Amino acid sequence: MVNLVLNNVPVEFPFQPYDVQEKFMESVIECLQKGVNGLLESPTGTGKTLCLLCSSLGWLATRKAQIQSGLLAAETGVDLKNQLSNATGLGWGDNTSPGAGAPKIIYASRTHSQLSQVVSELKRSSYKYMKASIIGSRDQLCIHPEVSKEQNNAVKLHMCHARTTTRTCFFHTNLEAKKEEPDFKLDVLDIEDLVTLGKKHSACPYFMTKEIRKGADIIFMPYNYLLDPKVRKIHNIELQGNIIIFDEAHNVEKMCEESSSIELRSLDIALCVDEVTQVMKKFRENSDDGAIDFLSPSTPKDFTLDDLCILKAMFLELEKAIDAIPISKPEGDTLPGEFMMELLAKADLSPGKKDIISDLLDRVVQFLTVSSTSPFQRKGSGLQKFADLVKIVFSKTNFTTEHMERVKRSYKVHIKVEQPKTRSKGDSWNTPKIVSKGDRVLSYWCFSPGFGMRDLVEEGARCVILTSGTLSPLNSFAAELQVPFPVTLENPHIIAASQVLVGVVTHGPDGTQLDSSYKNRSNSQYVQSLGRTIRSTAQVVPDGLLVFFPSYPVMKSCQEAWQLTGLWDAINQVKPIFVEPNSKEGFQEAMNGFYAAVSSEDRKGACFMAVCRGKVSEGLDFCDGNGRAVIITGLPYPPSRDPRVLEKQRYLEDNRKTPQFKGLTGQQWYRLEATRAVNQAIGRVIRHKLDYGAILLCDQRFASPDIIQQLSAWVRPRVVNFPKIGPLLRDLGMFFRNADIVFPCSAKAVRAPVAVDSNREEVKKTRSTVDSFHHALSSSSSRVTTLHSKAKSSSAESFQLDLAGYSSTLKPNLAKETSIFDGSQASNNCIDFNDTESLATPMASNANAAVCQPAVKKRKITIVSEAEKAKYDLRRMKVESAEQVSSLGFTSCAKSSMEAMKVKKESAAEYLKSAKNLLDPPGYVTLSNMIRGYRSDKNYDVLVSTLRKLFLQDPKLRHLFKGFRQFLSKEHTKTFDEECSTLNL
Repeated sequence: MVNLVLNNVPVEFPFQPYDVQEKFMESVIECLQKGVNGLLESPTGTGKTLCLLCSSLGWLATRKAQIQSGLLAAETGVDLKNQLSNATGLGWGDNTSPGAGAPKIIYASRTHSQLSQVVSELKRSSYKYMKASIIGSRDQLCIHPEVSKEQNNAVKLHMCHARTTTRTCFFHTNLEAKKEEPDFKLDVLDIEDLVTLGKKHSACPYFMTKEIRKGADIIFMPYNYLLDPKVRKIHNIELQGNIIIFDEAHNVEKMCEESSSIELRSLDIALCVDEVTQVMKKFRENSDDGAIDFLSPSTPKDFTLDDLCILKAMFLELEKAIDAIPISKPEGDTLPGEFMMELLAKADLSPGKKDIISDLLDRVVQFLTVSSTSPFQRKGSGLQKFADLVKIVFSKTNFTTEHMERVKRSYKVHIKVEQPKTRSKGDSWNTPKIVSKGDRVLSYWCFSPGFGMRDLVEEGARCVILTSGTLSPLNSFAAELQVPFPVTLENPHIIAASQVLVGVVTHGPDGTQLDSSYKNRSNSQYVQSLGRTIRSTAQVVPDGLLVFFPSYPVMKSCQEAWQLTGLWDAINQVKPIFVEPNSKEGFQEAMNGFYAAVSSEDRKGACFMAVCRGKVSEGLDFCDGNGRAVIITGLPYPPSRDPRVLEKQRYLEDNRKTPQFKGLTGQQWYRLEATRAVNQAIGRVIRHKLDYGAILLCDQRFASPDIIQQLSAWVRPRVVNFPKIGPLLRDLGMFFRNADIVFPCSAKAVRAPVAVDSNREEVKKTRSTVDSFHHALSSSSSRVTTLHSKAKSSSAESFQLDLAGYSSTLKPNLAKETSIFDGSQASNNCIDFNDTESLATPMASNANAAVCQPAVKKRKITIVSEAEKAKYDLRRMKVESAEQVSSLGFTSCAKSSMEAMKVKKESAAEYLKSAKNLLDPPGYVTLSNMIRGYRSDKNYDVLVSTLRKLFLQDPKLRHLFKGFRQFLSKEHTKTFDEECSTLNL
């Protein structure tokens, strides 16, 4: 670990940070100290997540030290108090201070899968002792056999509520007895851990998260939990005085708009009438039978027949009002935002009655949910939809004039009639058509992201930090959110120019112009030329190739066209093709298949065809061999004739007329929607400092200066135009041959959690803690301080400060950067790449193979299995040199390492073989992950902790603990020998 002091705050970082990482952490700390919002952009692969965690938790640890010093007010020097106040930007921490108490950090990302990666980063850091909690839905955490099988989340909520209030859920009632179990006191528990422990102890994981959250320092959640007022209320998320961090915040604008919007169909209103009628019938039936308690005791009956009559009358009036709205255009009409309130007023639903109606709706929905014994019975889905509408339209308790003005500016109501659907009646031989009545769709659209974002700030959050790799332009982003961002940052990338090749490919192998515009994408000649471009490129690119299409329909039409001509099979022979599914089902299977194909022995690699804005483009990590190149086949513009897109553009144009608004024009927003999605897809390739890859923009529109200007800042200066495919293939071949030499250690990525040392140090007394902190802060400038907070098992407020100074650690002197194109020569046997005729058709497969064969034969990359990769890691650790990288560069370093590895090859292989035979598969994977972690961060404590868990629990494995000594770095062998002596090995 490296100890830093950034803006007077001690921070521990796993390694010597790059300049861009230090700037990023300083900006985060500045936001926390000043209590202001921040908009921070840093390219994908620059370690944003780790920087966010270390800087924010370092500041929080300092705040806790400040609180402790406040408790010792009589014995603590004023100088220390002033230094602590400067570090945190808050009062001393005593009970009279307005800044008393340590805030919680609410860390939000787009999905739970992304949060799992964040939790893994936290476990690797020095702040893993901090108490953490992760919030999930009942859909993920409920383990009740009946409730968990329901598909609808709203139904699950009401079923859960009915069982918990009547104490008929064993898992919930057992929670009180099980919440003090040591398993639930572990440092960090993710969703999978909670479910596993919940089943093990028969305790509800969903409500356990609420217990853990009470004492948590940092709380993880998807950011729709924060931005959606309904979900925020359900989970009782407290914002007052707390810190909110949005990671991957490029989707925050869209999420703010969607969480404040809703769509209601006339069919939903009809369903509401039907559901209320169903409940009324049950009342009458049981009234006639004289049965008062007509259902199970758990069924809520806290409403009357009169309440149901009022509801039914309201829905009937609303149905008439919706049917009476005149519609003049086939695509529908747009009305001002206040029209929705006028419409609801016709059904006698006003702001003053919204709480009563909302409460009644919830009770009726819960009644339907619990009383339904058949899967074919109504469960209140229509009433739930209307309840959501009421909560969104009347989101504010007090409807002030200012709020109504905001609604008028931010909302539009759109109504349209969907095309009538035809259905058949009769047997298969005689099918007369029956045309159903067109369903009216009433949309209540919010076009202002600031409408939802301002709610977060108004609820008293200390600061809101938004960070992503694609936020530019920051000015317009901030203007849209309507929240001040005094701290902004635009970071460059950490990679060198020689690590990425960016090419705009304007023409295919047959000379056809590549243009994926709406008018041209159905052109068969273009579609076939695009397929040949992908096939030719796939023969040169090693390992994993990612291909992104503008939308699912475009990808599907290309797939069908290529399958008809045999081009799909031709690409599949070069690299096995995997396609991103349009639904959740099969996604994980496709990803696992892709990773397995990349790691296979045949060295073909694999091709993954996906969609911009899809799961693959947003949150997955394709580092090293998993993603050596990305192809963007077109610009993913939103549908230009979509009413919502048109209204968004009109909204922006109208706002431009307001002097204080400095946002985008409608056309600028439209273009930026496409390029931001492209930038996200591009970010899949370069994932760390030593990674390398190619970015190919296969659409002539990317050659436009306006489009290039909207690409990520680190991509723009590297763009090269390739009007012919030949020069592109030649440069790609040279790029990958040389990159394999310059960066031989850039291997395939395997994401797995790093083992965490469960042995915590005993905390010291608070007095000595404060004294140490005071001594460190007052030391000379040549020494820096660090804050090591080790939490006690029994107290959330007790911790230890270890403030030993250290000498500044210089960054390693890397060899002089060498362009990977330097000294590269094309093979003499290579066909002229400028001759595109031989590449023109898929039938010329032999010509294509001849063109690309030199690149395949000459490259030195080796695809190995997991076992062989682990062998390589073990051998390489033994021979790593402690000297600085010499002026000979990475190539000579790699050669000397390989020669040294041969000396111990047999011994290392024998050890690994023995470990593989004796360990179970998960244990062997843990060993492999531990090896990679030790090689990168030299964390001896984590290493020994993992070896203990693997080898000391079984007497048959104890000899493997001692045998691992041959692979340790020299500085750790002595300590390891002492460890073995203590264990009598």
